[in-house]
Amino acid sequence: IDTMAPLEGAEAFLGWLRERTQVVILSDTFAQFAAPLMRKLGFPTLFCHALEVAPSGRITGYRLRIDDGKRRAVRALQALNFRVVAAGDSYNDTSMLGAADAGILFCPPANVIADFPQFPVTTTYGELQAAFVRGSAGELA
Repeated sequence: IDTMAPLEGAEAFLGWLRERTQVVILSDTFAQFAAPLMRKLGFPTLFCHALEVAPSGRITGYRLRIDDGKRRAVRALQALNFRVVAAGDSYNDTSMLGAADAGILFCPPANVIADFPQFPVTTTYGELQAAFVRGSAGELA
């Protein structure tokens, strides 16, 4: 995982977004897997799951933070009076996108686009920026 790089344009997009608003990444990955990539992105806030690792380094289990955590995190942020604009690419993101004040699909596969036509589809970081501006009622411009 340490040899992986962020997608081309991801660092610039994240920098653009962080200059304008608070950013929280909600993921179904595990903190230990995500750490090398998060380091390369300047350690944005990441809510995800955790692996249980023995002193020998062997993975012995996992701890899911919370059931339906992405949707529940969105609801918790809204309860704190935050407007939430969310982006995702797959089925496991759709409950979060539906709960958000604005949900955006980013580079999703065709079957997700077909099954969730209510969400705008973006395929470049420029399109994603424009969708975030629209979803935030222009506050990010």
